[in-house]
Amino acid sequence: MASWRSTPPTTAVTDVKALRAAARLLRLTLHLLRGLHTLRTRYPKLDEAGRQEAIRHWSQQALRILGVHLQVLGEPPAAGPLLVVANHQSWLDIFVVNAARPCRFVSKADVKHWPVIGRLVAGAGTLFIEREKRRDALRVVHHMAEQLQAGDVLAVFPEGTTGDGQGVLPFHANLLQAALATDSAIQPVGLAYLHGHGQALLGEAYRHEAPTYIGDTTLVTSLWRTACATDLQATVHWGEPDTALGRDRRA
Repeated sequence: MASWRSTPPTTAVTDVKALRAAARLLRLTLHLLRGLHTLRTRYPKLDEAGRQEAIRHWSQQALRILGVHLQVLGEPPAAGPLLVVANHQSWLDIFVVNAARPCRFVSKADVKHWPVIGRLVAGAGTLFIEREKRRDALRVVHHMAEQLQAGDVLAVFPEGTTGDGQGVLPFHANLLQAALATDSAIQPVGLAYLHGHGQALLGEAYRHEAPTYIGDTTLVTSLWRTACATDLQATVHWGEPDTALGRDRRA
């Protein structure tokens, strides 16, 4: 006799999660395409304050579409010149930071070739670096110094790659030279992905691995895991700005 009980509960739950994830990714795709349209039409006509607000609003919408709760701790910078230095775990990091306080990022050149996302981050003013070419770092540092002198808020991931969120990888300090050369402050930012909403603790039990993008994990896999998550919180913890005070970039 056929019955509604013939479908195991776990299978039904899995199907619901998969449908919800697919719907989120469809909405995100449409949101990305709307972002491209905005970049081509409205964005060039905005002043700097308008551009920052457009990036913040768009990034916050992207997080809501993915079901990501944003928690901001500490005080985001009001203005530049400033170099923001953050740990790096996921492709989602740029969305999260921009949702809290839009910054002009320095990113590896590979991102520029990502479908749709690459065009979006490039249009928002991202500086791209060919990490395999030592001379390119010098070019980017000069460009960063120019932007800092113009009063920009720049952001870098000095680890140079993504980690698992359980610690901080060794820094590549060359990009910090731009702040030293222009006597600009550096503000540290801690990014964490946690289970639950409103939870500020960073213990191992609270870490959420869905957005993690390390090792053999593909972008598609990380996107799917993030879309499937039901209790994902992104925490952005702004530290206190600091200046070199005679220290070199490695110190």
